[in-house]
Amino acid sequence: MPVIAVVNRKGGSGKSTFAAHVAAWCARQGHAVMLGDIDRQQSSRGWLRRRDPSLPGIAPWTVDQKNVLRVPTGITHVVLDTPGGLHGFELARIVMFADAIVLPVCPSVFDRESAAACHAELMTLPRAAKGQCKLAAIGMRVDGRTNAAAVLKDWAAERNLEMPGHLRETQLYVRSLERGLTLFDLPPSQVATDLAQWEPVLDWLRPVMNPAPVAREPAPRDVLRTRTPMSGVLAGARPLNPVQRVA
Repeated sequence: MPVIAVVNRKGGSGKSTFAAHVAAWCARQGHAVMLGDIDRQQSSRGWLRRRDPSLPGIAPWTVDQKNVLRVPTGITHVVLDTPGGLHGFELARIVMFADAIVLPVCPSVFDRESAAACHAELMTLPRAAKGQCKLAAIGMRVDGRTNAAAVLKDWAAERNLEMPGHLRETQLYVRSLERGLTLFDLPPSQVATDLAQWEPVLDWLRPVMNPAPVAREPAPRDVLRTRTPMSGVLAGARPLNPVQRVA
């Protein structure tokens, strides 16, 4: 089950916008995808409530009788929208479960400094440092009339951080999200410029979300191990009980 987490400590960086679009893109590829909102603001869950049932489905968390968040049965892909200010144990826990982490970064110096601090902490975590959890930055709200794209590209290069693409500042994102949509749900002719910007980003995401099967020799029964369950996920303003993946 591929898991991608969208992470940035600074609020207003476009995390929910990016997460919603990745989830919608996965749904349109025919995947059974869950958009898991672990931000106190619950922006992604609110967006899901506005989404028309006739569109390709995106599942939220399920909550069991013990008030525990769980991945619904049958889900094959997970996109996590994370809260601002994520660091320390909470950030390390996300890295434990994610196959990839995307840092949306706006062009301002404040956004770049915040993202740089987050990236530096990520690189102290073994799974991220070894490349077992892939990392990339995506430029957000980039004004094509300025040199913002070049500034972000240089910023990422200084940190040896992949930046496969950037997305422009446009009201198309605002208007579509207000209706429970993404640009992937609109007629391509209306959003051709923006879909072209998404293509290099999707090229980076495809091997993460569609990993090639790896042949492995059967392990002895007594050495088989499973990944630690996802836990401590936030809902509303209170942390819930441990969250477990359900096949």
